[in-house]
Amino acid sequence: MVREKSINQETPMVRLENLSKTFHVDEGDVRVLDSINLDIKKNEFLVLFGAGQCGKTTLLKMIAGLESSKSGSISIEGKPLKGFDPKVGMVYQTTALFPWLTVMGNVEFGPKVRGVSKAERRKKAQYYIDLVGLNGFENHFPSMLSGGMCQRVGIARAYCNDPQIILMDEPFGHLDAQTRYMMEEEVEKIWAKEKRTVIFVTNNIEEALYLADRIIILSECPASIQKEYTIDLQRPRNMVSSEFLRLREEISTLVELREGV
Repeated sequence: MVREKSINQETPMVRLENLSKTFHVDEGDVRVLDSINLDIKKNEFLVLFGAGQCGKTTLLKMIAGLESSKSGSISIEGKPLKGFDPKVGMVYQTTALFPWLTVMGNVEFGPKVRGVSKAERRKKAQYYIDLVGLNGFENHFPSMLSGGMCQRVGIARAYCNDPQIILMDEPFGHLDAQTRYMMEEEVEKIWAKEKRTVIFVTNNIEEALYLADRIIILSECPASIQKEYTIDLQRPRNMVSSEFLRLREEISTLVELREGV
């Protein structure tokens, strides 16, 4: 059922209106996104789900201000997005840590660049290092850490910049299954304690259902919104509950039918 928007309705944290994107390459124009319309609420954990190469990462980069649009608009708390916005932080698929900096150096980097005093930024960085379970590793370099630990550093670094919106681009895609599941649990716990608006990209159905308040199913390229699911399951999620398994089967069937599997 479609409800009319009240004039008193809270302004969405992120609004995408008729958003499209075309890349110009030697072989011709490649349309990646096609008329995306989406409102994302404050403190919502939203998952963008779709096949590889369907435009999910491009959409995240546009919200981050790293890619321009062909047409349409993006607004943050009702204000048009014009380039990079400090309200937005990003956790990448690859860790993108500075290899010459320690864990502490990486996490405090953003506040340091902004001129925050050493004492203040160290206190804040230590809080987030503790929050992601890396107490005792402050002086370790990225080469001394496991893949999961490096992603924890990336998450702590993103939060330490005090963004209102955190974008996560398949951050656990390169991890083994057991580490991936542990990281999903950690992200859910951190989000529950340190509420932010999170936009999370994945092509893993279980991951989407475990983390999301809402799942947006994107079509194949050029991506448009095919369907959305509001996930009203108690947290932390039980991956073998009847409703979890039912939703998993429903979304799997939808994607398989679309892809002709």
